[in-house]
Amino acid sequence: MANISNKKSEIDINVQEKKLYLEYKKKLSQLRKVKKEKEAVGQVFTKGLLPLYVLYILSLEQTNGNDISHKIGVRTNGLWIPSTGGIYPLLKKLEKEKLVVGEWNKSKKAQKIYKITDEGILQLENKKYLLQDKIEEALEVFKIIYSDLYN
Repeated sequence: MANISNKKSEIDINVQEKKLYLEYKKKLSQLRKVKKEKEAVGQVFTKGLLPLYVLYILSLEQTNGNDISHKIGVRTNGLWIPSTGGIYPLLKKLEKEKLVVGEWNKSKKAQKIYKITDEGILQLENKKYLLQDKIEEALEVFKIIYSDLYN
């Protein structure tokens, strides 16, 4: 009799373990989906707008990568502060494309100072023009979604 009772307890435990495992897998899947969605939203900024905005910042004045990140943070009231880990590879790419040029500043501390080239200014103006309608549309969509969800 005790043997049957033990077997029943083992079966109950196995059923509970499987149930918990399935719940765990479901929650993990949901978390991964949320993470991917957040990354996708972040990529709109980093892949789409960051190169354009870096060119804009450099059109105002020449500076280094850390300062570019800081200036974007200040201009966006701290809502978007790109990491320097994303800024420096972007600057290297823009340099290869001849849109910016970097020169080592040998004064107080060695740092590379970037400035926009004539080609970079041309690219900035062209992309600003090409993306203006898309950015305005995106803002309208965000306003509608925000209104639907929160009003």
